[in-house]
Amino acid sequence: MKKLTYYYLLIFVFILNISCYNDNDDANTNGEYGADIENLDANGLPELVFNVDTPLITNSNAYTIDVIEWDIPNNSTDAIKTTANLQAAIDYAHDEGYGKVILPEGTFLVGEEGNDIYQAGIDIYENTEFVFSEGAILKMDTNDKWNYCVLRLNGDNIIVRDGTIIGDKDTHVFTPRENDGKTAHDEGHGICVWSNNNVLVTNMEIYSVTGDGSLVLDSNDVTFTNNDIYGNRRQGISIVGGVRIKITDNEIHHISGTAPQFGIDIEGPGRIDEDILIQNNYFHHNSGGDIVNASGENVYILDNVMEQGDNSTYLDGPIVSWHKTHNIIARNTITMVTGSANGRLGYIQYSNGGDKGHNRATYVHENVCNSCGMYMYKSSDADVRRNQFLGYFLAFGDFENAILIDNLVTYSEEHTNLRYCWSYRFNNVTGTASGNYLGDDLEEIPLSETEPHTLQCVLDGW
Repeated sequence: MKKLTYYYLLIFVFILNISCYNDNDDANTNGEYGADIENLDANGLPELVFNVDTPLITNSNAYTIDVIEWDIPNNSTDAIKTTANLQAAIDYAHDEGYGKVILPEGTFLVGEEGNDIYQAGIDIYENTEFVFSEGAILKMDTNDKWNYCVLRLNGDNIIVRDGTIIGDKDTHVFTPRENDGKTAHDEGHGICVWSNNNVLVTNMEIYSVTGDGSLVLDSNDVTFTNNDIYGNRRQGISIVGGVRIKITDNEIHHISGTAPQFGIDIEGPGRIDEDILIQNNYFHHNSGGDIVNASGENVYILDNVMEQGDNSTYLDGPIVSWHKTHNIIARNTITMVTGSANGRLGYIQYSNGGDKGHNRATYVHENVCNSCGMYMYKSSDADVRRNQFLGYFLAFGDFENAILIDNLVTYSEEHTNLRYCWSYRFNNVTGTASGNYLGDDLEEIPLSETEPHTLQCVLDGW
């Protein structure tokens, strides 16, 4: 009997989800973005159905660069000579068919003029495993360029591992741009993954670049794992056109200097961003926020720890998504200290202010928000279950089909005068609700699938 009950429950969830999308003019067909929305796991989340391919280097022949033979300075001097001779050694290894290239111990200062706005670093070629020996560092020389790559990947099937990449943030010359006088210089990158397939970046320390620890641009099957990415001006990792991207078990922190200042930013207008997994990462002290999804479809944000951090401020907040994106946000632990421009919102979904249609439902399950809550507005289709919003609120405004099941909201001593209106807050919201608690008490939330619900205190302007 229990199996039959569970079976009928799954059918109900299936029908409910189908009904949510049939009314949308731009509803996606099954699997269009790489996920089967009907294929839910036992907890009611869309199953992860895509795999990210990793590089396969079949050639095990290794070449260790000899700094004496190639006359390469390894004491952080003479960037022009270092760049030319180190690149010559890498070119030689590639031409001779080596599958593994090993950078020896030392600090290699790189950088040469590419053009008026670009400072070139080192290129790594296809079918190569580029390995840093213990104590090996690539460092960008001081420059005044808007854009640079300390390490640029030139081809497919590349592994980069076990080293340190340092930018020139602390000494960079922010020369005004001739056409508009701006000095953002926010495109200096540690690793440039530009139009590459099958890339693995692992066990790297990347910091102090003027832009992003890594920029993924129009690339497929890219994995970042076990990296320490920090102290960069713009982002930890930017995805600007990426399909099948996996970011797991990294520490991304202390991003600050020029907007947006997020740990991870998915933002490729006019490009395709889909099938992205962000899991088991530790985010902290990031000035803009931790994860922002402005354009991604089928984005899984799972099992991460996000901490605002002492003596740190957020501009936007830990997790931010925009209208028309597709997000599965589950089992994250989020802690805020002083809030952001949006208040203490661990998750906020921004709206474009237009129609309420959404590509797919947003799933928010089993997250713990310490001293923070969530807010979604001017959109539709959210499945919010078994979350804990401790010390703040759960809110929806101008929203269609909000499903709220078994959530917990608790009071905050700092907001005792707002308890009535600010624990569960609704303005013109349809949907269903059951099993939600306010502290120890079951909270009856009169949501209806047909009649929009608004709290009286909202009408009263509280």
